[in-house]
Amino acid sequence: MQNRAEIVDQAFVQRVSSGDLPPSPIHIGLQQAGLTEALLLQLFESQVLSRQLDLCSRKLQARGESFYTIGSAGHEGNAAIAAAFRHDDMAFLHYRDAAFLLQRARQAGSTDPLWDMLLSFAASSEDPISGGRHKVLGSKALFVPPQTSTIASHLPKALGTAASIALARQLKHPGALPTDAVVLCSFGDASANHSTALGAINSACWTRYQKHPLPLVFICEDNGIGISTATPQGWIAASFGQRPGLHYLSCDGLDLLDTYRCAHQAEQLARRHQQPVFLHMRCVRLLGHAGSDAQSAYLSTAQIENTEAQDPLLHSARRLIELGVLRADQIVSLYQKTAADVADKAERAIRRPKLASASEVMASIVPPRRAVPARAPLEPAALDVLFARDRTLMAQPQPMARLLNWALAELMATHSEILLMGEDIGPKGGVYNVTGKLWDKFGKHRVINTLLDEQSILGLALGVAHNGFIPIPEIQFLAYVHNAEDQIRGEAASLSFFSNGQYSNPMVIRIAGLGYQKGFGGHFHNDNSLNVFRDIPGLILACPSNGRDAVEMLRECVRLAREEQRLVVFIEPIALYMARDLFETGDGRWSFDYVPAAGCTPVPLGEIDVEGDGRQLAIISYGNGYYLSRQAARDLAIEHGIELRLIDLRWLQPLPGDAIVDAVRACEAILIVDECRRSGSVSEALMTLLIETLDSLPRLKRLCAEDSFIALGPAATATLPSRRSIRQAALELVAGSDARRSSP
Repeated sequence: MQNRAEIVDQAFVQRVSSGDLPPSPIHIGLQQAGLTEALLLQLFESQVLSRQLDLCSRKLQARGESFYTIGSAGHEGNAAIAAAFRHDDMAFLHYRDAAFLLQRARQAGSTDPLWDMLLSFAASSEDPISGGRHKVLGSKALFVPPQTSTIASHLPKALGTAASIALARQLKHPGALPTDAVVLCSFGDASANHSTALGAINSACWTRYQKHPLPLVFICEDNGIGISTATPQGWIAASFGQRPGLHYLSCDGLDLLDTYRCAHQAEQLARRHQQPVFLHMRCVRLLGHAGSDAQSAYLSTAQIENTEAQDPLLHSARRLIELGVLRADQIVSLYQKTAADVADKAERAIRRPKLASASEVMASIVPPRRAVPARAPLEPAALDVLFARDRTLMAQPQPMARLLNWALAELMATHSEILLMGEDIGPKGGVYNVTGKLWDKFGKHRVINTLLDEQSILGLALGVAHNGFIPIPEIQFLAYVHNAEDQIRGEAASLSFFSNGQYSNPMVIRIAGLGYQKGFGGHFHNDNSLNVFRDIPGLILACPSNGRDAVEMLRECVRLAREEQRLVVFIEPIALYMARDLFETGDGRWSFDYVPAAGCTPVPLGEIDVEGDGRQLAIISYGNGYYLSRQAARDLAIEHGIELRLIDLRWLQPLPGDAIVDAVRACEAILIVDECRRSGSVSEALMTLLIETLDSLPRLKRLCAEDSFIALGPAATATLPSRRSIRQAALELVAGSDARRSSP
C-alpha cells in the first residue's frame, strides 16, 4: 500500500506533466510582486529541495537512518519570506521552515545547506549546528539560532532581540546585530493559541503602543490544523487582525508572488518604521504532522486528497509555466534531478560519525568561555561620584538589600553592557528597594520597567543576550517563576546544548524568595522550593545567607555570565534583606561594610564557607537555614559544650561536592538544615553525596521544611526549621553519636 509521501511525490510529476495544475485567485505579475524571473526560479529550487529532503527523511526513517520526520511539506512558500529579508536579520524559525533556511543560505552564498541538513537528519556529530544532538533548523552564519520549540516559546526572546536593536543604538552598544536589523519569528496557527505566544504578541503591542521602536515580524504559518485539531476558519485573522500597535498582513502561502510581495511590505514596516508586524501566511500541511502520524484517524480520504491537490509546488509550477520561466518537462527534470542529488548525498551523510558517549553528548551543555575586554574596578573618584548620596550610609555596616543595591550600581557603572529588567524595578526600586535609585543613576534604557508578565521579562533578557548585552532580570517572587520556567529550562539552558556551543544565553536571574518573611504573603511570597532549577543541566544556582557574601557572589555571577556565558539564578532570601542582627537585637552581627570591587575578597563558584573547627557536629545549610543554624550553634556551644562547625553552601547547583566532603570528613555527626521542602530539596542530594563519598559514615540527619505550602500570619513558620528545632535535632544527633561511640 502506498503511503501519502509516495502519492504526493508521484502526483507532482504526473500533474505537471499533464498540465493538471491548480488555479489561483491571486493575479499579480512579477513586477507588481517585486520579483525577477531569476529570483522566482531560485525560490522554486529552494521549495523543491525542501520537499525532497522531507521525502528522503521518510525513506531513511524506514531504514532506521533518520530520526526526525516533522517536515516542511506544504509550508515551502516561506522561501519567499526569506528572500524578502537580509540574511543578517536574526530569525527564530518554526520547525517547518526548511525552505526558508535553504533560501537564506542561497542569499548568503554560504556552505552546502543540503549536506548540512542531511547531517542533521542522520544525527551526525558533524552536523554544523547541533553536533548531532537534535534535528534543528539553525546556523550561526545565517543568524538563525536553533529552536526546539513546538509551543512558540521562542516568541518572547524574539521580541527581546528586536527590542535590543533599538537599545543598542540608544546606548551606543556595539552589539552582535546590525543597528538596522529586523528580527523574525515563525510559528504555527495552533501555537498562536499558546499563552507564550499570546504573551509575546501582547508585549509587542504594549511596547509599540507606547511608541517604542520594535523591528519585529511575527510569521504565523497557518495550515489550518494543529496535529489533529482544526483551527476554526478565520480564527487567526479575527484574533490578530485588529491588535493595537500591530500591523496585520495576510498572504497566500501557496503563491510565491503574493507571499514575496506581502513579506517585502512587512520588511519595510519593520525596518524603516520600526514597527511590529503580524504576517499571516495561509498554507497547507502535507504528509501529516510527522512520520508517525496517521492522518486517516482524524481526516477523511477526501479531506486528505483535497489538501494534497493544493500542493504549493504545483502552484509554483503553474506560475513558472505561465510566466515562461520553465517548461513543464524542465520542471519535472529539475524535480527528479534534485531527488537524485538528495538521495546520493543522504547515503553519504548516514555514514558520517555520530555521538557515541555521554561525555560527547554533554560537551556543549556548558558554553565555551569567550574573550571579553577586561574592565578595571572603578577608581575612588568614580566611586565617590556614583555613591555621592550614599556616603553617610556607606560609613556604617548595612544589611543585604542595601549592599546588593550598591553592588548592582558598581557593576552597572563598570560594565556598560549590563541591563536590568523587571516589574517595578524602576522609580519604585522594586518591592524591597533593592534596585532603588538605579533608574536615576542609569536611566530607563538600562533599568527597564516591564509589564507584569514573567515570560516577557525573561524573554527580554534572552533576547538582549543575543545582541551582546548581559541581562540581569528580576523575578519579583520565587513562586512567580513557575509562570515562565520554560523560558529558563527550554530556551535559555538548552541553547548551548542544541547549538554545539555556538549560541548561549548568558544572564543572571535575580529572584527574591524563600520563607520566613513576616507579615506578608503566604505561599506566593514565601515559596520554599528550588527544585525547578536543580534539574536543569548547566544552570548555576546561588544563594547567599548574608550581605557580605551576597555582594561577592553577585560579582562572581556577573563574571560567570560575562566571561563564561553561563546561565545563573541568584536567589535572594527575602527574610534576610533587612536583617541587621544575629543573636540579640542591636548586636549588628548580620550587617556588613560595603567593600568596592577593587578591595574585595572574591567568592568564586564552588567555594563554601566554614565557621568553626569542631568535630562533634557539622551543620550544613544555606540561606535562612544557615542564619538560624548560627543562632542554634551558639546555644549548643554555650549550653551544652558541643564542639561544632557550620558550613554555608552558598552554591546549590552544581553542588561543591569535594569542598563539602573535605569540610565534614573528620566530623562524628552531620546535620543538614534545609529550609526547602523535604521532598525534592537540596538535602536529598547532600545525603546522597555523603553516603556515596565518605568512607567512614558518621551519623546523618536532615531537618527540612514539611511538604507543605506556607500559611499566612503566625503560622507562616510552623512548617519550617527554627532555631529551636535545629538545636533539638543537633542534640539528638550528638547524643546518638556519643552512644554509638561508647558502645562496646
